[in-house]
Amino acid sequence: MQNIFVNIFKRVLNKLAFVIPGGDSVRPWLQKQRGVNVGKNVWIAQYVYFDELYPEKIYVDDNCTIGLRVSIISHLHWGAKCSKCYSAPVKIGKDVFIGPHCVILPGVNIGEGSVIKAGTVVSKNVPSHTYWGETSAGPLAQVTIPLTKIHTIDEFRYGLRRIDKNNGASEFPPK
Repeated sequence: MQNIFVNIFKRVLNKLAFVIPGGDSVRPWLQKQRGVNVGKNVWIAQYVYFDELYPEKIYVDDNCTIGLRVSIISHLHWGAKCSKCYSAPVKIGKDVFIGPHCVILPGVNIGEGSVIKAGTVVSKNVPSHTYWGETSAGPLAQVTIPLTKIHTIDEFRYGLRRIDKNNGASEFPPK
């Protein structure tokens, strides 16, 4: 029963750290109280989500900046914490800058001095001193049937036409 109250208390701390002022003081301190390994001189912006079930598997080294609305996830499973479920440490090295709206997935190591471009989903290890991010967004397909409540997802999907840079639109996906 005591474990339930401790878990609830840690989740309340996480929600509080999500919105409370103090990116260089209060928010890092609250995350430490939850079990996140936070180094010195760390800035955590507002609306940053740290994994609720396995905060102890998250390591943030000294002099890091974590931007607005970043999510750091150390597990991929449904339900309660368990020993057989998939979880893996997330390690963020010294002097790392993580731009806004990034998602850091379980098992990722971000090397010292790296910069993560805003909006990036980090699913692989990032070498030290690397500017890391998604390639520039661009058109994926032409939409011929809109994705609205009057059309099914299958109608939308079959209405997509691949954009061929050489010959224009073509059927996508092939039937």
